[in-house]
Amino acid sequence: MALEHALLVSLDERAGSGYELARRFDKSIGFFHSATHQQIYRVLRRMEERGWVTCEAVPQDGRPDKKIYTVAAAGHAELDRWIAEPSEPDHLRSELAVKIRAARPSTMPELRAEITRHRDAHAARLDVYRLIEKRDFPAPASLSGSALHQYLVLRGGIRVEEGFRDWCQDMLDALTPPSEQEQS
Repeated sequence: MALEHALLVSLDERAGSGYELARRFDKSIGFFHSATHQQIYRVLRRMEERGWVTCEAVPQDGRPDKKIYTVAAAGHAELDRWIAEPSEPDHLRSELAVKIRAARPSTMPELRAEITRHRDAHAARLDVYRLIEKRDFPAPASLSGSALHQYLVLRGGIRVEEGFRDWCQDMLDALTPPSEQEQS
């Protein structure tokens, strides 16, 4: 997925400035696709040049004009084209998995610490996703349209984080000697 498509999706949900997009991106699409603020501004200019977005300057007191971006007809056409285009299923690419394959008895304490760190990070992200679910989607059965689509993506994120958290715990259980398991 190109950053252009992620930004078009965000702008299609709600018009906004580059700054607003970057903040929204950090709180939603950014969980699935990362980008720096500089990348976002650079891509917005390119999207404007292609006619995918329009930009309206809004005057601000004591500051430069604020540029509000909106998806243009060509941007909607590009989104439609992109949605219809087949994409490859995602592949797990995990440095942790490679480390596990390479581990030797002498590296087990460090490996278990790294697995614990990953487990805890996935558990923390899972907590964030569940808070978002509770806050933004208290009645999922009544959702439709864009709200339903957002909820379905969030549920996917929840399942991925549950899976990673559980996988890390399974590894810790398998890699921790019985003598250490009794002590914990």
